[in-house]
Formats: sequence, C-alpha cells, structure tokens
Amino acid sequence: MIRSVIALSVVLFVIPQALASPPKLVLQITVDGLRADLITRYRHHYGDGGFKFLLEDGVVFQNAHYQHANTETIVGHTTLATGATPAIHGMVGNVWYNRATGELGYNIEDANAPILATRANVSAGAQVDPAQLRAGSQGRSPAAIIVPTLGDTLDVHTAGKSKVFGISGKDRSAVAMAGKTGVAYWYSTDSGDFQTSAYYMKEYPEWVSAWNGERRAEAYAGALWELSKPKKDYVLGDQDDRDYEVDLKGYGKTFPHSFGPREHPLFFTRLLVSPVGDELLLDFGKQLIHEEQLGRDEVTDYLSISFSSVDAVSHFFGPSSLENEEVVARLDRTLAELFEFIDDSVGLEHTLIVFSADHGMPEMPEYLSELGYAAGRIYSDEVIAAAKEISEREFGSPDIIKDFFRPFLYLDLDELHSASVTSTEAAEVLAQSLSRIEGVGGAFAVEQLPAAADGAVAAVKNTIHPQRTGEVYIFQAPYWFMMDRGPIATMHGSPWRYDTHVPIIFAGYGLDGQTVNRRVHPVDVAPTIAASIAISPPAGSVGTVLPEVVDQL
Repeated sequence: MIRSVIALSVVLFVIPQALASPPKLVLQITVDGLRADLITRYRHHYGDGGFKFLLEDGVVFQNAHYQHANTETIVGHTTLATGATPAIHGMVGNVWYNRATGELGYNIEDANAPILATRANVSAGAQVDPAQLRAGSQGRSPAAIIVPTLGDTLDVHTAGKSKVFGISGKDRSAVAMAGKTGVAYWYSTDSGDFQTSAYYMKEYPEWVSAWNGERRAEAYAGALWELSKPKKDYVLGDQDDRDYEVDLKGYGKTFPHSFGPREHPLFFTRLLVSPVGDELLLDFGKQLIHEEQLGRDEVTDYLSISFSSVDAVSHFFGPSSLENEEVVARLDRTLAELFEFIDDSVGLEHTLIVFSADHGMPEMPEYLSELGYAAGRIYSDEVIAAAKEISEREFGSPDIIKDFFRPFLYLDLDELHSASVTSTEAAEVLAQSLSRIEGVGGAFAVEQLPAAADGAVAAVKNTIHPQRTGEVYIFQAPYWFMMDRGPIATMHGSPWRYDTHVPIIFAGYGLDGQTVNRRVHPVDVAPTIAASIAISPPAGSVGTVLPEVVDQL
C-alpha cells in the first residue's frame, strides 16, 4: 500500500510537468557579490520593472545560504550551475595548486584553449584581480569542471537543439555557467570587447565582431561616473569619503569618478568598477538574444547573465559605500530594461527567470573597527611566514611549506619525506598552531576533519576535493581580511553568514509572488530549474527541488 501511495505521488508530480508547456527560455541572472540584504536596503531607489518586479512578483527565498566555506566567484557560480558542492564539482577556489606543474594556477586556465583575438594590437591592461595574476596561461575553458551543469544537461536532453550561452563581466563566471556544451563570452579589461576562447569556436560570429567593432566601451573615455540623484537621497550619502577606500590610480575615492583616457592601463577596469560594466553586458546580451534567436521556438533555450560590477565596486569601496548604493540602484534600471526586452522578444510568461548571487560580501575591517569590532588584516605572506616558523620549530625545516593561497596551505611532499614527517602529522601541528594567530578564524588539517560536522567545519568539508585542496584549510576570523597584499579594500571567501547569504528568486513563467523564510541553499537552484523544465537534474546535484516554485507550475 505504501508503495502504491508513493507511486501515485510521483505520477501526480510528474504528469503536470510533462503536460505543461516548458518555458521557451531559462534566464539565469547572477549578481556577483550581491549580499542578500543589499536588495532591500536600497529599495527606495527602485522603479517598477527591475528589483521591484522580482521582489513582488517572484518567489523570494530570503534565507538562502551557501553550504561551502570558500565563498568565491568560481565556487558559487559552479554551484549554481551544477547543484553540487565544490567537493563534488571540483571548483574549490579561484586559485589552487597544480601538483603536476608544481605551481598555483587559475581555475579555468587552459593553455589548449587560447583566447580568440577580437582586434589587432591590443595592449594588456593593468591587472588588479589577485586570482588572474596567478594564471600561467591566457587560455580559458570549462575543462576543470568535473560534473555537468544545467546547460549541459539541457543540451543532452534536447539532443543539442537547445541553445546555451553564458555571458559575464568575468571570464570565470561566464565559463562556469555555460558549461561544456554551451558558449561563453566575457568582457575584456584589455579592450572593452566581449571575447571567448578556441574551446568554443574557431572564429567569432559576424554579429559579435560587429558589436566589438563599434567599440562601445571606448565612448566612455574622459567621462565621469556621477551620482544619478542628489546625495541627500542616498542611505549612505555621508559615506563617500573614507580613508580606507581604494583609489585605482586616479579613479578617486569620492564622486564623481573619472574613467580617464582610453590609454590608461586601468580604463577598461574602471568601467567594470561602475554601473557601465553591467550596462555594456546588458547591451551585448540583448544583441545575443536577438541574433541567436533565443526563445523563438518550442525547445527551451538557456542564457546565463552574470553581472560583475556590484562585486567590483565592493572590493574597492566596500558594501557600505555610496558607490555600492549607486551601482545597485543603477543595476535596478539595467534589470528593468532587460526584463522589458525579454517581454517584448520572448514574453515573460514564456521565460523562467532565476536570480541569485555567487557569494555575499563582508564590510571593510577598518569600518567595523570604527564600530567597535575587533577586525583587521592578515596577509598571505604573513600566513606563509608564520607557517614556515612553525615548521622549522617543530620539524626542523621551513621548506615543508610549499605555498599558500587562501584558504589552502600546501605542503612539499618531498621535504616532508626528507624530514621523516607524514603530511597528516605536519598538517595537524600546523593547523593547531595557526588557529591561534590573531585574524585566523579556523585552521583544519584536511585529512583529520571529523566524519560528523556542522557549522564552519561542515562548510570546510563541502569545499574539500582530494586532488585540488591543500593539506591545511585556513579561513579568516569574522570581518578580518585575508588575501594577498594589493589594491583590495575587502575580500569575501569565508564561511561567515555575510559571505554565504545570497538572494534566490524565481519569477516569470506564470509564477505568483511569494516570500519564503525557511532555510534553502544555492545547490537547490539547478534541480529546481530542471524540475521546472521537466528534465533530470544535473548528475552531481545534491540539492532538493523547491516546492514553492514547482508546485505552481
């Protein structure tokens, strides 16, 4: 009898899915670094069509948190794309150590997939992304992603008839969401063009070359990023001049910010550190939807758009800055324009919109110090120096320490052998000692993590992949900054709630507005999309289908 009831329940769930017309387009929007509270914090700025549409007409999950500890861009995007934790999908960080080459490497670099040139004689701009600085190759591909994405699963389900694209201001965001069967395009901080690699194609479609040929980014040379309203209308109007914000070589710490001449090595980066980056991405995305005819037939297409400017602005000015408020307010207009375009070209009733973020964002430690919190900065070179000192004291050799790129400390296996020390023993001693350093929130020997864990330890376990993680996992104390030295004001990447808390919203496709306060997770997004379009979830998915969404379909 029990089996009969279960079987009937499955039938009742599956048949409506099979009979309903699937959406013509799945539009997955990810806003890099959009901590969940930032949406409601600036609500008084919003018009009718952007965030207000999502918040009022969408199924809004207010208590969504990542379950992994290394809350970085590639990790969050790949989790959204696959429904898997990094322990399964393998993208454990923006950077990890390659034992085969003996060097740290960038997450999506692939020497066999060189970037396709968009024009001749492009000068390399200055690089301020600490992860990109570790890349040993200019090639990019999804080769390192271990399990299929939603786009891959859709492509297989429709025998290649679905069109799958991922676009972003960042390469790693576009590549993760496009998966291995889709096509990724991303913004170049060298040229302002949108580019791709030889993994995806041999040459650009004519429409991409034409769009790049218009050199739309260069139109902002000599222009200013100015406030769109009087300063008195902003929540953070009094927080426009703080010593600990970062000046990008003349970009300034207060409004207005000058983009400078086109020849400035940071000109195209500055555009990304403003609403212009998102607006250029929207413009390219609209052209892609039109030229590739997305959502024009009965086969479901997939487009991921990952906006990067909120994250970029927060890294240099902080999430409680006037710049952050302005970039989110301008993003509202960008989203409104996107939704209007989608309604005209595909129809919102035929489009499943999925909105989230890849991670949250901490406040700057100096700002928290002003408010009375014990917060500060601990740099990677200081972690390495402390680890070497411990290693020399305990094992007679500082050379046991191979490298560190937060959160992973890597040990030299040959040096361990020479010192007659096991990696397990060394990692345990190092973890215990490093955990006592001011600014360190936790340090764990990876091989000694308990079988049953909760809280931060469970989040660390969800981040560990045996072929890619170091012997010791280290993360910062609450509100502390832990990263390489450089022009960065604040850095996410911890298991603390300000880094794990993100929005999840489903809208369009006939869904009615609803607010949900129970705890959910970004791993639930991919299986919920899959259920909404009546396909199997991605193979590595560990999330659960969100009934607040699928029960309406």
